[in-house]
Amino acid sequence: MKVLVALDITLDVVLARAPWVHDAAMLLSASEEGRIEGYVAGHTVATVHYVVAKAKGRQAAAAAVTDLLRIVAIVPVSGADVQQALVLGFDDLADAVQAAAALRIGADFLITRNPDDFGGIPVPVRTAGEILAMI
Repeated sequence: MKVLVALDITLDVVLARAPWVHDAAMLLSASEEGRIEGYVAGHTVATVHYVVAKAKGRQAAAAAVTDLLRIVAIVPVSGADVQQALVLGFDDLADAVQAAAALRIGADFLITRNPDDFGGIPVPVRTAGEILAMI
Protein backbone atom coordinates (compact mmCIF):
# COMPACT_ATOMS: atom_id res chain seq x y z
CA MET A 1 0.00 0.00 0.00
CA LYS A 2 1.48 3.32 -1.12
CA VAL A 3 0.62 6.31 1.08
CA LEU A 4 1.45 9.99 1.11
CA VAL A 5 1.88 11.06 4.74
CA ALA A 6 0.74 14.64 5.25
CA LEU A 7 2.77 17.18 7.18
CA ASP A 8 0.43 17.15 10.18
CA ILE A 9 1.04 13.44 10.78
CA THR A 10 4.80 13.93 10.52
CA LEU A 11 4.79 16.84 12.95
CA ASP A 12 2.58 14.90 15.37
CA VAL A 13 5.40 12.37 15.67
CA VAL A 14 8.44 14.63 15.81
CA LEU A 15 6.79 17.06 18.23
CA ALA A 16 5.01 14.31 20.21
CA ARG A 17 1.69 16.14 19.86
CA ALA A 18 -0.98 14.50 22.00
CA PRO A 19 -3.39 12.91 21.45
CA TRP A 20 -2.31 12.13 17.87
CA VAL A 21 1.27 10.97 18.39
CA HIS A 22 0.47 7.31 19.00
CA ASP A 23 -1.33 6.60 15.72
CA ALA A 24 1.07 8.83 13.78
CA ALA A 25 4.11 7.04 15.22
CA MET A 26 2.57 3.63 14.50
CA LEU A 27 1.95 4.71 10.90
CA LEU A 28 5.56 5.80 10.43
CA SER A 29 6.71 2.56 12.07
CA ALA A 30 4.67 0.63 9.51
CA SER A 31 6.55 2.50 6.78
CA GLU A 32 9.90 1.86 8.43
CA GLU A 33 9.07 -1.86 8.70
CA GLY A 34 7.99 -2.03 5.05
CA ARG A 35 4.35 -2.85 5.78
CA ILE A 36 3.39 0.23 3.77
CA GLU A 37 5.26 2.43 1.29
CA GLY A 38 5.40 5.81 2.99
CA TYR A 39 6.10 9.05 1.14
CA VAL A 40 6.10 12.73 1.99
CA ALA A 41 6.00 15.71 -0.33
CA GLY A 42 9.37 17.41 -0.79
CA HIS A 43 8.37 20.59 1.01
CA THR A 44 7.41 18.57 4.09
CA VAL A 45 11.07 17.94 4.89
CA ALA A 46 11.96 21.65 4.93
CA THR A 47 8.86 22.49 6.95
CA VAL A 48 9.64 19.78 9.52
CA HIS A 49 13.16 21.16 9.89
CA TYR A 50 11.88 24.73 10.29
CA VAL A 51 9.18 23.88 12.85
CA VAL A 52 11.36 21.54 14.90
CA ALA A 53 14.27 24.01 14.90
CA LYS A 54 11.96 26.71 16.28
CA ALA A 55 10.57 24.39 18.94
CA LYS A 56 13.59 22.30 19.91
CA GLY A 57 16.71 23.70 18.22
CA ARG A 58 18.72 22.96 15.09
CA GLN A 59 20.25 19.73 16.36
CA ALA A 60 16.82 18.23 17.07
CA ALA A 61 15.64 19.45 13.66
CA ALA A 62 18.55 17.77 11.89
CA ALA A 63 17.87 14.54 13.80
CA ALA A 64 14.17 14.69 12.90
CA VAL A 65 14.96 15.12 9.20
CA THR A 66 17.56 12.34 9.28
CA ASP A 67 15.02 9.99 10.87
CA LEU A 68 12.34 11.00 8.40
CA LEU A 69 14.63 10.30 5.45
CA ARG A 70 15.24 6.81 6.82
CA ILE A 71 11.52 6.07 7.20
CA VAL A 72 9.82 7.54 4.12
CA ALA A 73 10.65 8.39 0.54
CA ILE A 74 10.54 11.98 -0.66
CA VAL A 75 8.35 13.03 -3.58
CA PRO A 76 10.20 15.89 -5.29
CA VAL A 77 7.93 18.84 -5.96
CA SER A 78 8.16 20.34 -9.45
CA GLY A 79 6.73 23.44 -11.01
CA ALA A 80 4.12 21.24 -12.68
CA ASP A 81 3.08 19.92 -9.26
CA VAL A 82 2.64 23.47 -7.97
CA GLN A 83 0.59 24.34 -11.06
CA GLN A 84 -1.59 21.29 -10.44
CA ALA A 85 -1.89 22.29 -6.79
CA LEU A 86 -3.15 25.73 -7.81
CA VAL A 87 -5.78 24.14 -10.05
CA LEU A 88 -7.04 22.01 -7.15
CA GLY A 89 -8.36 25.22 -5.58
CA PHE A 90 -7.49 24.45 -1.96
CA ASP A 91 -7.38 27.30 0.56
CA ASP A 92 -3.92 26.10 1.68
CA LEU A 93 -1.32 25.76 -1.07
CA ALA A 94 0.86 23.49 1.10
CA ASP A 95 -2.03 21.01 1.42
CA ALA A 96 -2.67 21.25 -2.32
CA VAL A 97 0.99 20.47 -3.08
CA GLN A 98 0.75 17.40 -0.86
CA ALA A 99 -2.35 16.33 -2.79
CA ALA A 100 -0.49 16.86 -6.09
CA ALA A 101 2.40 14.75 -4.75
CA ALA A 102 -0.03 11.96 -3.84
CA LEU A 103 -1.45 12.08 -7.35
CA ARG A 104 2.00 12.04 -8.91
CA ILE A 105 3.09 8.85 -7.15
CA GLY A 106 -0.25 7.11 -7.62
CA ALA A 107 -0.80 6.90 -3.87
CA ASP A 108 -3.46 4.54 -2.64
CA PHE A 109 -4.20 6.96 0.20
CA LEU A 110 -3.28 10.39 1.50
CA ILE A 111 -2.96 10.19 5.29
CA THR A 112 -3.89 13.17 7.45
CA ARG A 113 -5.78 13.92 10.61
CA ASN A 114 -7.61 16.67 8.74
CA PRO A 115 -9.43 14.85 5.91
CA ASP A 116 -11.70 17.83 5.26
CA ASP A 117 -8.64 19.83 4.13
CA PHE A 118 -8.21 17.47 1.18
CA GLY A 119 -11.77 17.14 -0.07
CA GLY A 120 -12.34 16.55 -3.75
CA ILE A 121 -9.07 14.90 -4.74
CA PRO A 122 -9.17 11.57 -6.58
CA VAL A 123 -6.93 9.94 -3.95
CA PRO A 124 -8.81 8.53 -0.95
CA VAL A 125 -8.01 10.46 2.22
CA ARG A 126 -7.76 8.57 5.50
CA THR A 127 -6.54 9.11 9.05
CA ALA A 128 -3.57 7.25 10.49
CA GLY A 129 -5.94 5.18 12.64
CA GLU A 130 -7.96 4.12 9.61
CA ILE A 131 -4.83 2.98 7.77
CA LEU A 132 -3.56 1.14 10.84
CA ALA A 133 -6.84 -0.77 10.96
CA MET A 134 -6.29 -1.84 7.33
CA ILE A 135 -2.77 -3.22 7.77
